[in-house]
Amino acid sequence: MEFRQLEAFVNAVKYKSFSKAADATFLTQPTISTHISNLETELGVRLLNRKGREITLTSQGQEFYGYAMELLNTRERALDHIHNQSKEVDGILEIQTSSIPGHSFLPMLMDEFHKRYPKVRFYVEQTDSRTVNENILNQRGEIGFTGYKGNSALAFETVFEDEMVLITPDIEKYRSYKNGEEIPTELFIHEPFIMREDGSGTKQEMEQAQVNGKAVFKHIEVIAKMTNMEAVKQVVGRGLGVSIVSEQVVKETAESEKIRYFKIQGLEKKRCFYLTYNKNVVLSPTAELFLKFVRERTSAQ
Repeated sequence: MEFRQLEAFVNAVKYKSFSKAADATFLTQPTISTHISNLETELGVRLLNRKGREITLTSQGQEFYGYAMELLNTRERALDHIHNQSKEVDGILEIQTSSIPGHSFLPMLMDEFHKRYPKVRFYVEQTDSRTVNENILNQRGEIGFTGYKGNSALAFETVFEDEMVLITPDIEKYRSYKNGEEIPTELFIHEPFIMREDGSGTKQEMEQAQVNGKAVFKHIEVIAKMTNMEAVKQVVGRGLGVSIVSEQVVKETAESEKIRYFKIQGLEKKRCFYLTYNKNVVLSPTAELFLKFVRERTSAQ
């Protein structure tokens, strides 16, 4: 069993494709395929299902994947320790993020981290909070940023907080209020709502939120569910309904996007966003360094 075979297998799983794994590792697709086939031959089991648009793990592959990740990360840590190359860190940092951290927090971190360690490359997958938690649990990425806590096998560290605000179309009904001003729920609660998908942290927080002790958002009229935050804002701007979003995604661009945003009277709940990683997995040196960097960056705020 060779490390290059393990690397080919792990990358094929992460990218769900031989061709994408080849692009990410600067190899050819036939090379990736050969490495994995040789590994399967040596182990005497099939690790991957190759039918369909995306490759998937067999049951034996799912079990072996964790061991392969630990072997590769342990090798990296050993080399890093022996050669003391912390100032010459390189490699691919694989990050899972939900939409709000991916929009307003992660780009700044990537920029600052890259300035310190210019050899590091990033692979970022943006989904919803639930999928981020699932992917980190299944080792599809080492570091995640998510809007709510999930499985107890994952560690969660608060990195920033934000307020939930109402966004509305820029129409006469709301123009007597300034952006960022508080408005009563009676003004908008009977409007049709645009909601995020079920795995969204924003949706979960909204359903749990209370205004003056009452769960006022449990019986709203939902006219649409959408997976993309930018699309939510566009639909609201066109007058289809209103929505609840994180203030981070609207306060700088509301005017140009033809929407308005307001705080909600009686809603005092702050929303937390977390960095997450798998407690049971040995992180690569690059991921360990990024974790330390985020902690330092967060504590300095």
